[in-house]
Amino acid sequence: MKAYALAYFLRVGWIFSTDFSVSSYLLTVILVSPIWLLVLATTRTFGLTRSQLTFRNAAYISYSAIVGVALFAITYYFIYGLFFSRLLLVYALIFSAIGTFAWHIIFEKIQRMVLRKDPAEFRALIVGVTRESTRLIELLQTHKNPVTPVAVLDGRGTKETTIHGVKVFGKLNKLEEVLAEQKITHLIQCADLEQSLNLLSACRSKGITYMLLPSVLGIVERDERIESLEGQAVTVVNPAEKKWMWFFR
Repeated sequence: MKAYALAYFLRVGWIFSTDFSVSSYLLTVILVSPIWLLVLATTRTFGLTRSQLTFRNAAYISYSAIVGVALFAITYYFIYGLFFSRLLLVYALIFSAIGTFAWHIIFEKIQRMVLRKDPAEFRALIVGVTRESTRLIELLQTHKNPVTPVAVLDGRGTKETTIHGVKVFGKLNKLEEVLAEQKITHLIQCADLEQSLNLLSACRSKGITYMLLPSVLGIVERDERIESLEGQAVTVVNPAEKKWMWFFR
């Protein structure tokens, strides 16, 4: 609404024009906004763990802004007739894309700060002490991800007592105890493949989100992704492809 209002006043002038009603203009924006938000949602722009400050996210938001402007122009035409200014549409596109991207970055920082405030809202148990799990904990802590690691367990035990500030509670025989005491909401398996069924069963019985690091399956290239094959989820690792192909994934 603010982006489109700014576009209106920059094009028309800082007045309420009698030739081009601001109320009709903003009413059209209101009608289109829910669809525009739905387009944003389909690109997972609102994903809780998604980093907003990326080129990919900027591209998705720009795409959504283009769809929003197109829907606005079509809706306005069918309700009120031919739209009088193409330049106004360009302004609206630029302001809505930049404004949305900037606000998402700001809100992400606020959101992560609030969700990680002690006690953290989304508390993760890391299973397995490996280079991959250590790197994951470091990334989650450094970027202040909403999923906050609060405990570590290892199937065979480890001499480490903390990993990047996260306490190691011991072996997997303490699983039930840690899940209850630490109020775990997410479990991330980073090792001990043979324990997968037990860990998944424990998560399902307690309503905990289960995650599996690809390195547990021997996939260490970090170019894997989850896709649907006739409705069946599959892990995909493609051969080398052009960098610009990421937008079509």
